Amino acid sequence: MTTIGLIGLGLIGGSLGLDLKAMQHHVIGVSRKPKTCDRALERGAVDRASTDLTQVAQADVIFVCTPIGLIQPTMEQLVPRLASHSIVTDVGSVKAPVVQAAEALWPNFVGGHPMAGTSESGIDAALTHLFVDRPYVITPTEKTPQAATRAVADLARSLQSRVYECSPEEHDQAVAWISHLPVMVSASLLAACDREDNLQVHELAKTLASSGFRDTSRVGGGNPELGRMMAQYNQAALLRSLQGYQDQLDQVRSLVQHSQWDELENLLRKNQGDRPGYL
Repeated sequence: MTTIGLIGLGLIGGSLGLDLKAMQHHVIGVSRKPKTCDRALERGAVDRASTDLTQVAQADVIFVCTPIGLIQPTMEQLVPRLASHSIVTDVGSVKAPVVQAAEALWPNFVGGHPMAGTSESGIDAALTHLFVDRPYVITPTEKTPQAATRAVADLARSLQSRVYECSPEEHDQAVAWISHLPVMVSASLLAACDREDNLQVHELAKTLASSGFRDTSRVGGGNPELGRMMAQYNQAALLRSLQGYQDQLDQVRSLVQHSQWDELENLLRKNQGDRPGYL
């Protein structure tokens, strides 16, 4: 039995707790809010929970499940209390700045990103089997101990996730394309529609909006704090992706403007063939 520490008991931390505890690991949770600790105990996501960070300091593997901006401050508080054998990992959606800061503080740090979630947040949103058949990316560097990487990868596989390894920088550029860029594009779609100055057309558009608009706008209407952190901590990779998208959008606009319908259809046909590769 492994002792698991969870710092942050929201959707991801709580879901990890539900699954890992069901596998007979001993799970200790930490949250800033006592009521979250109580609820995590009620839901069976942890064996014990506290607002005291020292409670997880002796754990074998500790998952930092805080927002991206709190990972480094959490590590700075945690490291002086850690047992020498403890492995620390995180679940943030940006890796390069997180890994660089964390591995300077603790040698047994392994960057991680379970790519699963819902539009809900908090301990009550936690789900069993959330990570089944979802990508779980591990981002070791040349400094990362192999044993620590194996330990985190093994836990991820026990969740029935599909485990991938890559560098933090490769992760961040790939995720900029398929996760962070879509959030900004979707948010821009919502903002553009909301700028329609004909109030009658604006209201009609909202009335007629159906599944296509709902699917396209979903991620843009999500957690604003998370969207800001994606942009703030993955700025360079996101800007590169935004430029690529802008170039492609300019091409589409040109095809429409110049009535190049065959070329537009060819582009759409190519996209139709390419899409399954991303699913």
